[in-house]
Amino acid sequence: MRKGSCCMFTSGVIGAVLLIMGTGLFVSGLFQTLIHNKLKGEITLTEGSKIFATWKNPPPPVYMEFFIFNVTNPDQFLKGEAKPHVTTMGPYTYREFRPKHNVSFVHNGTKVAAYTKKIFVFEPEKSVGDPNVDLVTTVNIPAVAVINRLKGAGFWVASGISMYMGSIGTTMFMTHTVQELLWGFKDPLLTRLKTIKPETDEYFGLMLHKNSSDDGEFVYHTGEQNYLDFGRIYTWKGEKMVSFWKTNQSNMINGTDGSSFHPFLTKEERLNVFTPDLCRSIHMRFEKEVELKGIPAYRFTPPRDTLASGKNNPENEGFCVTPKKCLDDGVLDVSVCRKGAPVVVSFPHFHLGDEKYAQAIDGISPVHEHHQTFLDLNPTMGVPVRAMKRAQFNIHLERVSGFPLTRNLNNTIFPILFLNESVVIDDASAARIQKLLLIVTLVSRFPLILVAMGVILLLVSIILAIRFYQNKNILTTA
Repeated sequence: MRKGSCCMFTSGVIGAVLLIMGTGLFVSGLFQTLIHNKLKGEITLTEGSKIFATWKNPPPPVYMEFFIFNVTNPDQFLKGEAKPHVTTMGPYTYREFRPKHNVSFVHNGTKVAAYTKKIFVFEPEKSVGDPNVDLVTTVNIPAVAVINRLKGAGFWVASGISMYMGSIGTTMFMTHTVQELLWGFKDPLLTRLKTIKPETDEYFGLMLHKNSSDDGEFVYHTGEQNYLDFGRIYTWKGEKMVSFWKTNQSNMINGTDGSSFHPFLTKEERLNVFTPDLCRSIHMRFEKEVELKGIPAYRFTPPRDTLASGKNNPENEGFCVTPKKCLDDGVLDVSVCRKGAPVVVSFPHFHLGDEKYAQAIDGISPVHEHHQTFLDLNPTMGVPVRAMKRAQFNIHLERVSGFPLTRNLNNTIFPILFLNESVVIDDASAARIQKLLLIVTLVSRFPLILVAMGVILLLVSIILAIRFYQNKNILTTA
């Protein structure tokens, strides 16, 4: 009897203490604050931090897939007899290695400078064919670039150049192997121009000089002073802003480079990413919750207004440098940072763009699941567990006085290729993150565990009390 009353009293007291402690700790958020502060201190770009080594040399494999548009009716299109018809060739897949080099701490250690070298290695087993063999017919981009540069030269100058181009067999379309189109070939027109302008590069390729190259020096915030600044770009090529666009807002370098984000993300955040290929920053918004390899993630994706025209999104007014020639939704003229070449960037198949761009080309059909760009980020760590960066490169074809080859062109945004730069977290990294998330969850919920234990012990105490008084009544009656 005495033993039972002692157990009843002890379990009741301990249960009440645990319940009070757990409730107090839960309400105060002490353990959650402690673990959050611990993570904020660990997730920094500082020597010795757990994240710094993987930031310098990311372990998950990155793949670059190229999908090239092959034109099947170039003659009919140039004669104005039909819309251009394209078929998609691809993917031609390359493993991309992105080690950072020349890493150094600057500004008293509050920022870190680095170059990201990009090395591409062909992956035949992930590709549809041999890029050295497969032929593709597409717009003669060197010729269009030359024509575009002579718009204001006058009719007679343009006509003279046009006759010269015709004498060496230059046409509006060209056929080359995929390897040549991507990585470069010696162009006859550029070779002739080199004799006049020695600084002209006689080679052309969409990825010419890109292998084993970098995009210039980036300086990043380490996040040590403010976790929200983790990975945020401070300068690019020594500048805090670019100078390609019309307004300061458009020229701002906002956000990270897309490879890292601050911890404790929320669904309401607007994530900014600066992309040198686009010569600008874009933003992403939360779309949905996803899970990959047991890791929960938030999917962020560019909304429709990211590449909307200035008339539909005033934030984008500065991206139109020639007011009378502003493009509509879903495309961005980047000729200002492509040495005047009439390059226009969009999402693949003009996804999120004005319908007229897709309708102008047979063989183009945007599908959200296949053509959207997105980032799947674990909200606790800010770590990308999966990413798909998809972009399409187009050429603006229009009629130019003095060039008969362009007489039937009518402001067509002509697709050349689209790429998909993808990464999925590797198993080893996923296992480490799962373990860390488990620790974070257990520590954060420790007060609830105390509350649960307190409730259980109080229930045990109540049960013992009931049994104690039942037995006492039986003994008294006897």
